[in-house]
Amino acid sequence: MNLLVFVSGLVLGLGLCELRRYRFNRQVWQMLGLFPRRFKEESSLALVSRLRQAINLLVQHQQQVETELEMWKQVLERSPIGYLQIDPANQLQWCNQKARQMLRIERWRPEQLRLLLELVRSYELDQLIQETRHRQHPQSQEWVFKTAHLPSASALSTRSGLSSPPSTPQTYAYSLAIRATTLPVRSGQVIVFLEDQQFMVDLTQARDRAFSDLTHELRTPLTSISLVAEALQTRLNPPEKTWVEKMLKEIDRLISLIQDCLEISKLQTNPHQTLSPEILTLKPLIDSVWHSLEPLTQPKQLTLNYQGDINLELYADSARLTQVFLNIFDNSIKHSPPNTAIQVQVNQSTLSHSSGSDSSITIDIVDSGSGFLESDIAHVFERLYRGDPSRQRSSSEPDPTEGERGNSPMFRKGSGLGLSIVQQIIEAHGGTIVARNHPETKGAWLQIQLPNVH
Repeated sequence: MNLLVFVSGLVLGLGLCELRRYRFNRQVWQMLGLFPRRFKEESSLALVSRLRQAINLLVQHQQQVETELEMWKQVLERSPIGYLQIDPANQLQWCNQKARQMLRIERWRPEQLRLLLELVRSYELDQLIQETRHRQHPQSQEWVFKTAHLPSASALSTRSGLSSPPSTPQTYAYSLAIRATTLPVRSGQVIVFLEDQQFMVDLTQARDRAFSDLTHELRTPLTSISLVAEALQTRLNPPEKTWVEKMLKEIDRLISLIQDCLEISKLQTNPHQTLSPEILTLKPLIDSVWHSLEPLTQPKQLTLNYQGDINLELYADSARLTQVFLNIFDNSIKHSPPNTAIQVQVNQSTLSHSSGSDSSITIDIVDSGSGFLESDIAHVFERLYRGDPSRQRSSSEPDPTEGERGNSPMFRKGSGLGLSIVQQIIEAHGGTIVARNHPETKGAWLQIQLPNVH
């Protein structure tokens, strides 16, 4: 009897031990299942040894990843391009030294998350991040970052973006031209790359000042030469008189070029003083411009296709906007094939951001011509840039539309500065203009965006 009890207890004990061992092995297998596949490959080792080996390999892998992360963090820290990492709640997770220098971030601590707007008072940056998160597509924007924040003494000695040293600390002003490129990542995070564009801005401004000074100096002697040529014209007979007439045409072309250059300089230097804004309706203004260009549109049987609110109003300078549409339509008419339409699409949009919302007007002007060369698109608004040989014409060659244009200054031969003037007028209104080729018509596509301010 005792032997039977002993055997029964032994069998029961062995069964319980085997059950516990089975449960333990199952738990070990489950734990191994949590590891990546390469950590649980077939092995002759016992389960516990395999688990211990997998844990050791995982720890080594984690240490390797942490080492690599620290290396890349050091690379970003010393990068010549600013780097910002923004979480879904618009908190600054991390930024490198260049970004802290460019945006004057001094209160940020890696261990303490804070809203980006608390550290950087930049509406443009905040709007760009919101737009990137909304569209889930990389975005890019350029603007001038300004702050009255007093920079450190070391920054004063290394950064030329400051104005000349003032007499009191309160008058310090920091200004830096920045180009930001954003990249949406997982779970609403946004990465921002910042490029310092101040050197290029300073270089461009110096070039424009030299160009403006030169045009000022050239205007007076050219006027004198024109007066002498006009006096000679009345005293000469052919063929000498014909030569003088050709010379007068070239002088007039140079004077027109100089006037356009001076106009651009005036718009750049004093944009607000050159504007006389008023509340106007966009559709009648566009119709008026198109009607004035009928001598050019009728031979080609071109039409204007307006799409949008016909009662849309905006606050702008009527004469300047007329100049904008004259230049754009004139270029579109030149390069449009016969019996086609030039499309004008007008839309209103509202963009919400953390500081409120902004309303804007977008005007798309599309033709059916040959469009821009891809290599020229980035330069079409530069002064005197002529990249497409088909759009260039020697001054001695006749203008095929000169008969329709007549002697009106509205239709005078182009100086190569039309789109440059257009860009300056749009920017003086606080707007932007972008050139590209339309994916459907393959023609030129100019997109104007103006703030909708009443």
